[in-house]
Amino acid sequence: MNLSERLAQRQARTEQEPQAARPVPAGAPGPRATDEVPRRAARHADPFASVKHSVHQGLLEALGPKLYDAHLDQRELEQRVTQTLQAVLQRDDTPMTAADRARVAQEVADEILGHGPLEPYLRDPGVSEIMVNGHDQIYVERDGRLVGVDAAFTDESHLRRTIDKIVSRVGRRVDDASPMVDARLPDGSRVNAVVPPIALDGSLLTIRKFAADPFTANDLISFGTLTAPVAELLNACVRGRLNVLIGGGTGSGKTTTLNVLSSFLPDDERIVTIEDAAELQLRQDHVLRLESRPSNVEARGEIAIRDLVRNSLRMRPDRIIIGEVRDGAALDMLQAMNTGHDGSITTVHSNAPRDSLSRLETMVLMGGVELPQRAIREQMASAIDLIVHQARLKDGTRRITHITEVTGMEGEVITLQDLFLFDFHAGVDEHGRFRGTLRATGLRPGFLDRLADRGVRLPPRMFGLEEVAR
Repeated sequence: MNLSERLAQRQARTEQEPQAARPVPAGAPGPRATDEVPRRAARHADPFASVKHSVHQGLLEALGPKLYDAHLDQRELEQRVTQTLQAVLQRDDTPMTAADRARVAQEVADEILGHGPLEPYLRDPGVSEIMVNGHDQIYVERDGRLVGVDAAFTDESHLRRTIDKIVSRVGRRVDDASPMVDARLPDGSRVNAVVPPIALDGSLLTIRKFAADPFTANDLISFGTLTAPVAELLNACVRGRLNVLIGGGTGSGKTTTLNVLSSFLPDDERIVTIEDAAELQLRQDHVLRLESRPSNVEARGEIAIRDLVRNSLRMRPDRIIIGEVRDGAALDMLQAMNTGHDGSITTVHSNAPRDSLSRLETMVLMGGVELPQRAIREQMASAIDLIVHQARLKDGTRRITHITEVTGMEGEVITLQDLFLFDFHAGVDEHGRFRGTLRATGLRPGFLDRLADRGVRLPPRMFGLEEVAR
């Protein structure tokens, strides 16, 4: 057989091979989304899907409008649903074990009373964040690590119903005209939802959970987020009415640290909190909580953070706590700090303490007020006393890495000095966790005299100044 005959036979065999069996040459583009290649791994079908559907329908027929009775107490509603659910299950003749029957009952109850397949993870204290990447893919964060779970929504409409249930409780909406929304759960957990057409592969839902019992300074010390001396310093700074800026990246724990710092506030002061989605958990008696509002269907009625900051100045506040500044509200916040509302606290997204100031400067310019660069920086240097920077490290832990004092200005530059720094040189242990901790730099804060004038004293040894103190 000559060469041309062998090539002809090879061509004939190639044409007879099924398309899926042909090898893909290196560097060639992969299969398109329209090819018959699943975008995500297929999940096992639920063997009790039909049972859950029939039980669900029976529950709706038995309770009917009572499920949506606004005058019915939540606990009473849960009792009625549980009792009716057991009765409907007993009538069902599908052969099931006791464990399967209990599982079906729990999942139907979660669907009626809670948030469907997300409910077990909302109840799990070990889960800090839930990420839904479409109806058939859910991730959770445990100990700072992302883990895929086997739960899934039935379809896209099931996921959209759950999102609608969450956002409608706080008077917000999500649809084609407004495809992004921030909301919260009754326990204060932060919710963000994005739906098509913005989300190309199906609706996306992110829930950042907050503990029902807020963390304390002792909790953060046990987690390694901060040390006892740093907790004592922050307590003194809050009681001494210094203005504190908390910076850090997404998910670094800024809001948790803000909650802890807020716990140091005296009970005899009038505190106004301003947030996009209310999630602060202050335990003082005299707290006024304000929440921004998006525009309605007619693109009217928006109440921005900046509007709330301006209004709060007319409410006779002793302290103003802003959940996060991300726009022109930064200018109003700086002006409030410089006009008698000292002791205020806020957060900002940043990568380092100096980046926090750069972001504030940019946001002031976003306010539409044409101010010279030097005037903006003088405002910041006068308003902000302390920057607390926090980061989520590679091992999944959240640590405060900088405690930095704003000391003033030299020429056109705001001067900073680090009081405590995280010791990255300590390396990691056999489990990959950082051994380091916050260590004093040995510099004396310039605000010690101001704190002393207000009756708050700190030992010099806290800053590694034993020899100087003698």
